[in-house]
Formats: sequence, C-alpha cells, structure tokens
Amino acid sequence: MAAREGEAELRAALAACGGDWVALVAGALDLGRREGGLFGGGAGSGHEKRLVELVRTNAKKARGGVKKGFFSAAEKPAPTEKPALEAGIEEIGAPEVEEITPPAEAADPPPVAATATPQPEEDAVDEGSGLAPTAGNGYDYGAYSFIQSLAEVTVTVPLPAGTRAKMCDVEIKRNHLRVGLKGEPPILDDTLHEAVKVEDCLWNVDGTSLEIVLQKVSGMAWWDRVVAGAEPINTRKVEPENSNLGDLDRETRQTVEKMMFDQRQKAMGLPTSEEQQKQDMLSKFMASHPEMDFSNAKIG
Repeated sequence: MAAREGEAELRAALAACGGDWVALVAGALDLGRREGGLFGGGAGSGHEKRLVELVRTNAKKARGGVKKGFFSAAEKPAPTEKPALEAGIEEIGAPEVEEITPPAEAADPPPVAATATPQPEEDAVDEGSGLAPTAGNGYDYGAYSFIQSLAEVTVTVPLPAGTRAKMCDVEIKRNHLRVGLKGEPPILDDTLHEAVKVEDCLWNVDGTSLEIVLQKVSGMAWWDRVVAGAEPINTRKVEPENSNLGDLDRETRQTVEKMMFDQRQKAMGLPTSEEQQKQDMLSKFMASHPEMDFSNAKIG
C-alpha cells in the first residue's frame, strides 16, 4: 500500500516537472541537500554539492539550459515575453482576412490593323493645265478668238456690222500686236506670245469681223495664247487631225511627226527623239571604247 502511495506521489511529482525525469532528480537532490543532506555529513557536504551540480549540468544540457520542477523561485528563469503583436493577436483573436479578389485581367486591346506602307505610285502622265482648247486648237475669249496650225495663227475679232477695212487700226510687229477701231480704245494691244514673220502676215475685214493671219517664226510648237496677257490653253490636249498631215510636203510632214512624237514622250516622262539619239550615240561610243571610264558621263 505504501509502495502504491509512493508511486502515486512520484507520478504526481513527475507530472509537476512536465514529465522531465532529469528535472525531477535534480529537484529531489536539491531539496534533500537543503533539508539535511542525503549522504550524512550534513547539508551541503562536498559529495552532495558535486552530485547536485552534475545533475543540474546534465539537466541544462538535456533541456537547453531551462530548469523546471522543484527549483527555487530565485533560480527559476523568467518567462519569455511574447512580442506585443503576437500577444495582441492571442488576446483579440486573429483578424479576419478579407478575401481579395484579384483584378480581372485587362482584355487584350483590339489588334491594330497594320498600316500598309504606301507604295510609290507610278508616275502619272502629266496632262498639263490651262483652258481646254476649242476646235481648231485655239480658244474663244469673247472679245476675240484664235485657231492655229503648226505654221500659223488666225485671230478673229468681231466688229460692228458694216465696218470697213479703213475704219480699223491694225499694227503687226514681230513681237507685238495692236487691233481695234480708229478713235476707240484698242481691243488687243499686247506682246505676242512668240515672234511672227511680219512680211508673211495679213489681215482683212468681211463686214462683221476682222481676220488676222500670223505666220509663226518657229513652226514646231503650239501656242498656248496669242498675246502674253491672255489666259493660256492646255497645249497637251491639242491634237491636229491626221488627215492634215497628208497635205504637207515630205520634209514638213516628218518635222510635224517628230514634234508630235516628242510631245508624247515628254508627257510620259520619256526621252525625246533628240535625247534618245544622244543616248544611242553614247552607247555606241562606249561599246567601241571599253577601256574608257564613262561612270560620270552625262547627256547634255
């Protein structure tokens, strides 16, 4: 019976030491030493002190230096304080964490249509500018009108009915033309667009109009106006009738055809007959002299 009671007390003491047998033995030795000694010789004998120190040393090693059980209050380590934040959480309770919904991923922006690289447009044919020519490759300005061929320009000036030639004031110079009625302001008094052959020019009156024929010094180009102050016509839209070429002599016809060819070439941005001839001559010369450097050669 006494053994059972002793066993119960021992179990209670062990439980008080947290189940630590080393702490229990150290506490018992310490208690026995303070109350009279365990090995005779009185409390605090050398044997008891040595044994208690050995038990304490091993108890510290086994528990990492922390004493438990029957130690005196002076030898008990102070309880480790918990950080204020941790203590506050235990007292108040863990805060409820609000579930944060991650923001929805931004929708991919609509694909940007690739901008097509503008391709260089083919050189447009230059159609020229100016007034559209009337029949006869000229224009009617109201106060006068004109038509033309490659060789001459015919100017027609309306006159009051019954007007006679002696009532008209006409002066034709190489680079100037004046037309009107005597005693009245001139209808035309301006510099000619190009020079004329004065000796081959003529004029006449038929009762309602005055007609002046001007012979061009250069019969290789179309006039875009008669006098400098008039609004020009678009000579690129001047197209002589093919049937008229048959009325010309061989030499003149070849000249007219050459001129028409050159006008078409210029309109398309291509070399004229003369420019093409120079290019052909240079090509032949280069082929005949391969030893020469023509990298900087220019066609003037």
